Formats: sequence, C-alpha cells, structure tokens
Amino acid sequence: MPHAATPFVHALFDAAALRRLEARAMQRLGDGFELMRRAGLAAWRDLAQWPQAMRIVVVCGPGNNGGDGYVLARHAHEAGRDVRVVHLPEHAPRSELARRAADEYLASGGVIVGLEPRLPSCDVVVDALFGIGFSREPDASTRALIAAVNAHEGPVFALDVPSGVDADRGCVANPAVIATRTIEFIAPKAGLRTGAALDHAGALTLASLDLDSADFDGVVAVAERLGATDLPRWLAPRPRDSHKGRNGRVLCIGGDHGSGGAILLCAESALRSGAGLVEVATRERHVAPLLARLPEAMAHEVGDAAALHAALDRADAVALGPGLGRGDWSLPLYERAIASGKPLLLDADALNLLATRPFALPADAVITPHPGEAARLLGCSTADVQRDRFAAARALCERYACVVVLKGAGTIVLSAHETPRVIAAGNPGMAVSGMGDVLSGVIAALRAQGLGAFDAAACGALLHSAAGDAAAHDGGERGLLPSDLMPWLRHYANPESPSRKPLR
Repeated sequence: MPHAATPFVHALFDAAALRRLEARAMQRLGDGFELMRRAGLAAWRDLAQWPQAMRIVVVCGPGNNGGDGYVLARHAHEAGRDVRVVHLPEHAPRSELARRAADEYLASGGVIVGLEPRLPSCDVVVDALFGIGFSREPDASTRALIAAVNAHEGPVFALDVPSGVDADRGCVANPAVIATRTIEFIAPKAGLRTGAALDHAGALTLASLDLDSADFDGVVAVAERLGATDLPRWLAPRPRDSHKGRNGRVLCIGGDHGSGGAILLCAESALRSGAGLVEVATRERHVAPLLARLPEAMAHEVGDAAALHAALDRADAVALGPGLGRGDWSLPLYERAIASGKPLLLDADALNLLATRPFALPADAVITPHPGEAARLLGCSTADVQRDRFAAARALCERYACVVVLKGAGTIVLSAHETPRVIAAGNPGMAVSGMGDVLSGVIAALRAQGLGAFDAAACGALLHSAAGDAAAHDGGERGLLPSDLMPWLRHYANPESPSRKPLR
C-alpha cells in the first residue's frame, strides 16, 4: 500500500484528497493565490510545447480552474501572444482568487470576449472551465460552449481535468471536453486513468506546484497506477536449479463444442507466462487439434468425475471458463472446480454461470469480468458499471469475496483491504474475441508460480496489457489477434533485472 505520508510515485488521488492537499498548501504558504500563480505559470510553460501557437483562446469558468486560466492568459499576453479569454456571462469569476486572477489579466491589457456563436480563430484552445469539482450534467449554455471547444480543429489543452470529466469515477458528461493534452495540478487523479476519461484527457502531464512532502501526511491514495516498468516487482530471475514442478501446474478447464480455440489460447498463454506444466480438460474432439498446435500441453477429454478430480488434485491453479459454455457438459465442471478449493480464476462462461448459479468461491479466487459480465454479476446495466468502474469493482469484491479484475480501458484490479491498482497499459486493438482467454492463462500461470491472488491478478493484467501494446506497436491495432501476444508474453515475463548480466 502506498505510504500515506509521502507523494508515492504511482499514487492516484480523488477530489477530496486533492482539496485537502490544496488547503494545506495554501495555509502553509500563507497566500492562497500563490498556488493559482504556480498553476497558471506551469500551464503556460507546458503550453510552450506548441511554439507555433501564436493565437490562444482560453475558455474560463467561474471557479478556481477559471482563475488558473486567467493566470495562463496573462503570461501568454505578456509574452506577446494574441490571447482571448472566452467566458459566458454566468461564468464571471465567483471566487475571490479567480476574481484576482481576472483583474490581473485585464490590468495587463488582456481581452475578454463572449461566444458568438463559435470560438475566435486560434491555434490552441485552453480549457479552464471546470476542475475537479465538476460532477453534474452541464446546462444548455455550457453544453454549447463545450461543443464549441470540441469543434475547434486544432489542439485543446485542458487544465487539471477536461471539463465534464469526473475526476473520481472516470465517467463523462454529455458533452465533455476532448483534450489533446491535460496538465494535472498537485497530484494525479484516479478518474483520468480509466473508462471514458481516457478518450478525453489525451496526453497527461503533472505539475506538482512544489508542494511539500508534509502536505501529504495522512492523505491516502485511492489507487495505484501500474506501468510496464513495474513488472520486475513480481518477475525476478529464476534460480539456476529451477525445475518444472517448482514453476507450477495449471489446469485449464473449458472448450465446449465450437469453442476449442478459447481453451487453446488459455493454455498457450499460461505456458508463455512461465507455468511449468499446463493440463487441459476439454471436449474429446478438441484434444487432437490442441495437441497439434500446442504439443507442450497435456490435453485430455473430461470423461468422468474421477478423471476431473485427479486433474484438479494435481493442479496448483485452475483457469475455469474459456469456451466453457453453459450447458449440461459445462455445469458439473463449474461446480467441481469451485468445490475443489484450489486457487481459481473464473472468466467468460464461468462468470455467466456464477451470475445465475452463485457459489461461495474459494478464498482468494480471481474473477476477470468485462463490463458486460460485471453488469450481469451485479444485476445492473453495463452503463451503470462504466459510470463508476471503481465502485463496480468494489461491489463485485464485496459480493463474491474475491479479487476482481474489471477489464476495459484502464483495467482495475481490486481486493479487500488493498489499494486498488489501475493498469496504465493496453490498447483498443485488444478489444477482440479471445483476449480474455489469454489473460486467464496468464493470471493462472502466475498464481501457480506462487504469487498471491491480488499480485497475480495485477501482474497478470499488466503483463497481458504490455504484451498487447508491444504487439500493436509491431503491426498496428486493427487486426491484432490474441495469438499475436504470445511471443511478447514471454518477452515481458522476463523483464530486465540489475542482477542479470549478459555473457561476454
């Protein structure tokens, strides 16, 4: 868990924490306007990434986010740029700090104009409408202003949070600003790393505004961001005397008629993620094709309860669900796998069965639903899940007493009594049938290799996403296949370590 007293490098915060940090810093500095000065100056310096932007429009709201915009506009004006501040009559500065920033801008010779009915011609639009506090649907005039920002053909630069994006939940209003780039102030926001927010925030940068570490005392992060460079935390080089038994045995259960490919992908990804042995329990007709494609697996027909019991007894971890189906063949496999008490991962049809035939899951089971499956498990709509992905993951964790991997843009990994983890990897090309089957094998393999359920889920989701990004970079997102990830799984399952030196 990130230490509560320090600004942990991967820590993500919610709006309440940001307000607390801001209040502490303002009290320590003795001048609340100092933070606004720092924010506006940091934003102006970041805007310099567009040196060709000589005409700048800054859209300001009534609060302190608008005040940051006025400070930026003043700096741009004093640097010789052609600057226009746009605000609606009802968006005149309301806070004392915002009024002070607006007065300084006007005193420097700055110009404020209205929306008539579109934005003035410019090279860059700065969104300083609303900050972290926006949590409602915009009114008609604000919708028109946001629509005008989005209609601008050039880049859009958002201050702290794109207007209309919920900084805690990651959901967006209709409409919400679609930024090219967002500069966050003080600390990173959890809501900008998952769900629809990812399509609105653009590239993210951070300006800490030189807060003191003491300002973070007692302020707890609501989530932790994980990127590909974090993989060595869990994937250390193996001992020289390793053997296959030490590297874990995975049992993959599934592959009903017509879905043999799903269980094949699961088995192959488990092997590519380092499992020592992988056994597959599937339909008889899938055994020969699976062995022809993947001779390293030990595949057999699930013929009777005794055979399945023996396979479960041998397993260190079980992946249940890829291609499982929901018929008469599937249900006994589902029930016996759960009853085995083995470290268990449930995906795909195992989740659909869990929604209709709930069982008490083994301790530290892992479920990996996409938003639609999560909605079925919770008895709500997919839109409800996407409206607050963190809350949906918590609800799943509480209802099923398990580790949850809520898939999608900004995958969330959550377990009781742990700081949630958000996967800062993955790409739209991975939205294709079979990707979840690959993830099932990856997490089961890491579980079999000795990682705890929460760490296996987080490391597995990260390994899977990093492999997907590498495969997409290699050939593009469109047309990306789950099997394209296999060589990259092996690559990222062996991250560089300072103790590993090349032979000379």
